[in-house]
Amino acid sequence: MKNLTLTMVAMLVAITQLTAQTAEKRSSNKNLKKMNTTEQSEHYTFKLSDKVTRQKVTFKNRYGIMLSGDLYLPKNHANENLAALAISGPFGAVKQQSSGIYANIMAERGFAAIAFDPSYTGESGGEPRNVASPDINTEDFSAAVDYLGLQPFIDRNKIGIIGICGFGGMALNAVAVDKRVKAVATTSMYDMTRVMSKGYNDLMTIEQRTQMLEKISQQRWKDAENGGPADGPRNLPEKLKGDEPQFVVDYFNYYRTPRGFHPNSVNSNGAWLVTNPLSFMNMPLLSYIKEISPRPILLIAGANAHSRYFSEDIYKMAAEPKELVIIPNAVHVDLYDKVGVIPFDKLELFFKTHLK
Repeated sequence: MKNLTLTMVAMLVAITQLTAQTAEKRSSNKNLKKMNTTEQSEHYTFKLSDKVTRQKVTFKNRYGIMLSGDLYLPKNHANENLAALAISGPFGAVKQQSSGIYANIMAERGFAAIAFDPSYTGESGGEPRNVASPDINTEDFSAAVDYLGLQPFIDRNKIGIIGICGFGGMALNAVAVDKRVKAVATTSMYDMTRVMSKGYNDLMTIEQRTQMLEKISQQRWKDAENGGPADGPRNLPEKLKGDEPQFVVDYFNYYRTPRGFHPNSVNSNGAWLVTNPLSFMNMPLLSYIKEISPRPILLIAGANAHSRYFSEDIYKMAAEPKELVIIPNAVHVDLYDKVGVIPFDKLELFFKTHLK
């Protein structure tokens, strides 16, 4: 029964999206996708530290997509050559949520830090909206590194990356290819290509995978006929029914409550496109994980996280230097925003040791 539940949930995450919505809902979602009102952009799920400044910035990736970020700096840094961090995630979140929390606290500890919205989401550019790509989202990290390295108060030889949840896998992928990055850390890491193509704990059968790809392939005919891609069903429901797996409840309690809700977040307020999984289904992210070495990797996961196995498996695959930190009693979403649980002392020590 446990395996069946995991497989069903895998399909929920991987597909999120196998039915088109009514015209009324599509119209509503299109209005939400603009997401550029003052109210939406200025709502943050956390308080800005009085030791930090925050500035909105934009920069382009190599595909020409304009990305929106928040640059956090320690006050009174006096134009010194700061070490810097590019931070993004979780998958389906925006910079006013978890990545902003990380940037805010790391700036308190002396780093320049940029939290950014990935392509096609939040306040960043790209059409259609609410779609993800293992290639383009990997590139988004390198584009953030481009931006950081051009700032006169940042030492471009001291740049690291933090990836949260699904952007943990993107972060590792970016660092494998981008040799400018000197160190990388992930928290509650997901390999999105693995979970979409194989399901949680790799329980998706070849028959289920084939059926899923058949449905998505047929959806392309409908999208072509309609002149645009269809939205899938909501990532998270309006209300819980009471029979959801615990980690879905945990996601709900973050994204759908005042704790973490943001109107720009796909997970809080929207849906991925029906065809979103396609490129994740046959383009594995972490084929070259060993090429991060000799630069260090820090992997952080909760002891009770449903996603813990991703970090453990990557730890086994990666070359030295590497470190795996398991946080006692923590679940996946605890590492999104619980500042007393997230090991910021460890993150500070890791980056101050290796960005020098």
